[in-house]
Amino acid sequence: MASKPAKMQYRRLGRSGLKVSVLSFGSWVTFGGQLEGEGAEACLQAAHDAGVNFFDNAEAYAGGESERIMGEAIARLGWERYSYVISTKVFWGIHGGPNMANTLNRKFLMQAIDGSLERLGLDFVDVLYCHRADPNTPLEETVWAMSDIITSGKALYWGTSEWTADEIRAAWEIAERHHLHKPVVEQPEYNLLHRRRVEREYARLYDDIGLGLTIWSPLASGLLTGKYLDSVPQDSRASQPGYEWLKPSVTDPAANEKVRRLVGVAADLDCSPAQLAIAWCAHNPRVSTVILGASRVEQLHENLGALDVIARLDDDVLARIDEIVGR
Repeated sequence: MASKPAKMQYRRLGRSGLKVSVLSFGSWVTFGGQLEGEGAEACLQAAHDAGVNFFDNAEAYAGGESERIMGEAIARLGWERYSYVISTKVFWGIHGGPNMANTLNRKFLMQAIDGSLERLGLDFVDVLYCHRADPNTPLEETVWAMSDIITSGKALYWGTSEWTADEIRAAWEIAERHHLHKPVVEQPEYNLLHRRRVEREYARLYDDIGLGLTIWSPLASGLLTGKYLDSVPQDSRASQPGYEWLKPSVTDPAANEKVRRLVGVAADLDCSPAQLAIAWCAHNPRVSTVILGASRVEQLHENLGALDVIARLDDDVLARIDEIVGR
């Protein structure tokens, strides 16, 4: 049920002064796997035209190809650098070797940012994430390196992705103690079926350190769209080579029973199940932006229609959703 999206909203990235669109566009799975060239340009421009200003990427996506595709598409589109916020993430690496994979040591970080900037064709990224935590590198080394990258101007802000609350707080306290640039944002999975970390584990961090959130997988890898209720479609993410690991979760009978009931809620609100799921994430005021993924412009337009649904999520609707999915 595609609808013309409402006017885009913008929220501060945590306690920083940076403002990001409440709905954003990410390249995981699609860029380099399903999209490149004109297809990538079309989706980027459709998002930009709708008021999206935050675009998410990662070094590991398609082995660096995702960054290259996004960078080249933006260059062809001729966007002014001030008109968009772009992020990337580093940890897994693309070269292999003892210092270039699965690490956040200083050598890796200093070289990884240079590689990302080269592929993106940029002088700096707005946000640089540590894509996972590294138990084998002293946290102080990682914090110093990330702060030095900010000081160098190669990134403007830094954050984490899928770190525990204790790890985030420890990094923030090291930066506070040494007067370094602090992490301002975390990028966790968050959706109707995956709530605990954002709503409970991180609860103290929002007020204590001003943590912002750029959340991924609002549709639980497509499960919340309802397309897996009867089978796994051939053109779905779970049918793509390399993503076979998704099948058990998207075909889980208990989860799909919840989705079936959520489809009824969406029908009562005159929206699609996808729009309901995205709007529910955006309704949480702790969420700075909800990262959308799409392989077609039409799919992106439908997802952006979630903007119209946010205001319809009153207390009664939210209670009904909680009764279905649990808290």
